[in-house]
Amino acid sequence: MRRAPVLIAGGGPVGMTLARTLASFGVRSLLVERNPTTTRHPKMDITNGRSMELFRRLGLADRLRAVAVPEENNFDISWITSLTGRELHRFRYPSVVQKRAEIRARNDGTQPREPAMRVSQVMIEPVLRDAILGDPLVDARWGVAFEGFAQDDEGVTATLRTVETGVTEQVRCDFLAGCDGGSSIVRDQLGIGLEGKAAVAHRYMIHFKSEVRDVLQAFGVAWHYQTDKGTLIAQDDKDTWTLQTRMPAEGEPDPEAMLDAWVGRSFPRKILVANPWFTHLLLADRYQGGRVFLAGDAAHQYIPTGGYGMNTGIGDAVDLGWKLAAALKGFAGRGLLASYERERRPVGYRNRLASERHTGVRLEIAELYQSERDPDVLGRAIAALGNAENESWGVEFGYRYDGVEPNPVVYEPTTAPGARLPSVFLRDGSALYDRLGPWFTLLCFGGADPSELIDAAPAPLDIVVVDDASLAPIYEASLVLVRPDTHVAWRGNACDDGVAVWAKVLA
Repeated sequence: MRRAPVLIAGGGPVGMTLARTLASFGVRSLLVERNPTTTRHPKMDITNGRSMELFRRLGLADRLRAVAVPEENNFDISWITSLTGRELHRFRYPSVVQKRAEIRARNDGTQPREPAMRVSQVMIEPVLRDAILGDPLVDARWGVAFEGFAQDDEGVTATLRTVETGVTEQVRCDFLAGCDGGSSIVRDQLGIGLEGKAAVAHRYMIHFKSEVRDVLQAFGVAWHYQTDKGTLIAQDDKDTWTLQTRMPAEGEPDPEAMLDAWVGRSFPRKILVANPWFTHLLLADRYQGGRVFLAGDAAHQYIPTGGYGMNTGIGDAVDLGWKLAAALKGFAGRGLLASYERERRPVGYRNRLASERHTGVRLEIAELYQSERDPDVLGRAIAALGNAENESWGVEFGYRYDGVEPNPVVYEPTTAPGARLPSVFLRDGSALYDRLGPWFTLLCFGGADPSELIDAAPAPLDIVVVDDASLAPIYEASLVLVRPDTHVAWRGNACDDGVAVWAKVLA
């Protein structure tokens, strides 16, 4: 029987990120995906700054940016009457190049280490696939379906089936991660229910190629062109686009006619994929059952407003990955794996609420389209409602694992245990985030004595001495212990009992 420390069911972005995370800690995994190759469906089109920070830690940021929208292009959101009509209001957001300059200029801990990235999931998945296929610690197999599992006190036995031949085999693993999407077999077999609202709206997606940018970006480059009837997403600002629109009120959907109607005229194109789908606002009742865990869409499903689906899943994968690695390496206390659900499920819940709030604003704007005939008044009303779905920095960067609810719009840097470590550049121009070790890192300010924590460390520990007095106030303590996922584990001005600190951190 084949054996693997961790079996990952599902080869989407979350499953592949988990495999990469485990490999970064020297842990082998077996990943299986029933589909023969990566997705043809765009699904998402923004990788937020927090996910890019985590991808940077995994050595993937530059590879991902190489397939993304050019870094000089903006992230603007434009509300229009139609592409043959007029622009009502444009919410303007900087390009990656401009955001990098802002990050350097505002070295106060309020900025991310990495800007967000405009890119389709169609482009992300091959990069992640190539990364794990090239890793000797990952056995990744497409065209292999996860069929079910049985677990006992010592491990999990899973049944896999090669789709092409129908041949089944059993695999023994220490832990199983269900990254197998909204219709998760793993979740169903665990008997875990979903709370929230299913089938909130019936939508239709048309993914297509066209080079008529004078038509499809009639008011200049923008990430999204939006009306009350849907959103046109510029996937690469060149020739690939996705229209997310409503299902027709009656009759079968005709994607060709729907494109012409939304744009306001006919134009040359080639449709790649077109299909109906439902939006959901759902959260798994639990994220764990014994040695089996849920991550990504298996644990939570959102309306795309805000882009929280895949991005929340990337956070799941990194949190679960380092904790599984700690358990397998013998560093973890008895409760560390249980903390995965305790930490990530509240984030899943908050992000579901944020997605619902953003959708509510979209619905308000749609009502304005019906009631307000003066385009100038309509544009001002849209501007007044705002665009929090693309400005909720507290949701993206401010989530904490200590029960404190962040301001959803404003990110407020803190080193309170459980919070994301603020990012700054050091005196020599290097980024503090780039100085963090792969496991734990202890930041030392003002000559504080780290010896208690060093001597008691049961896990790998890197030491970073920060001698820039102007940065010390941002970090609020002389000693700051940072976890592998760049969240703060502990802080203090001195440590008298390193054993007790580590016991709490890895409990």
